[in-house]
Amino acid sequence: MSQAKPDLEQMIDAITPEAYQRLCFAVETGRWPEGTTLNEEQRAYCQQAVMLYQSKNNNEAQHMTVAAGGEISFKSKSELKRQFNNEETIAKVKVD
Repeated sequence: MSQAKPDLEQMIDAITPEAYQRLCFAVETGRWPEGTTLNEEQRAYCQQAVMLYQSKNNNEAQHMTVAAGGEISFKSKSELKRQFNNEETIAKVKVD
């Protein structure tokens, strides 16, 4: 007989990548993409949801995010430099 998932597990499984991006935006800016402001309690709940989602789905964790398995991903200064040196240059501007 299989056990039913706890409600928290069901909630995390129901978060789509699009919903995750909206939650990240809300946590970072304090507003939903449509402009509605979050109160502190809502922002805290969104942050918890983001961290729980990351703990299950973040297989390529960025610096200071929660990696799959629940571990916080820390990168050394040299790892971060390597990461950013490998990124494509979007534009170069010469300032006189």
